[in-house]
Amino acid sequence: MKRVLILFSVIALGLLAYTIFVENIFAKRLSPKDTVEFKLNELELEVFYNRPSKKGREIFGALVPYDQVWRTGANEATTFETNKSLKITNQDDSFSLPSGKYTLWTVPKDTVWTVIFNSKQYSWGVNSEMKPMWDPNYDVVNIDVPVKKLDSTVEQFTIAFDNSTDNLFLTMAWDDVKIQVPLKE
Repeated sequence: MKRVLILFSVIALGLLAYTIFVENIFAKRLSPKDTVEFKLNELELEVFYNRPSKKGREIFGALVPYDQVWRTGANEATTFETNKSLKITNQDDSFSLPSGKYTLWTVPKDTVWTVIFNSKQYSWGVNSEMKPMWDPNYDVVNIDVPVKKLDSTVEQFTIAFDNSTDNLFLTMAWDDVKIQVPLKE
């Protein structure tokens, strides 16, 4: 009985220390985690990311600077996983993305974003100086996609898959901006 009490005490102290020093596991996250999945026939795609909110702030060109690599969300690095090779195309270029798990980075600009699929897995999106942990030596695909201005505001950063026109897109939207990355099997 004494061993059981000691074990429970150690577990309780460990949870308390984790909550105080690492992450308050009982508090609501400011940028909640989300996972988006897409399945069609044998194709399976998944994106894990954290969803920051606008909260009246100016987003692109301010909170998220133009022409700098962004972790594409908040907190942990955003990941993209595919079980099949994909073709990622725009008007000028076509790239092949092998099956696997990637971190997803973006470089927002006023009229176009560069979307980066990076093969290195990072535990967090930024370092202690708040600089992206992204290492360009692991880039597999860099593609520019045009920005679409929205008529309404998207309060919380949102990543989704859109297959409504029989063309598959990885979409990202926040504030008054949306981009679409064309994907083909």
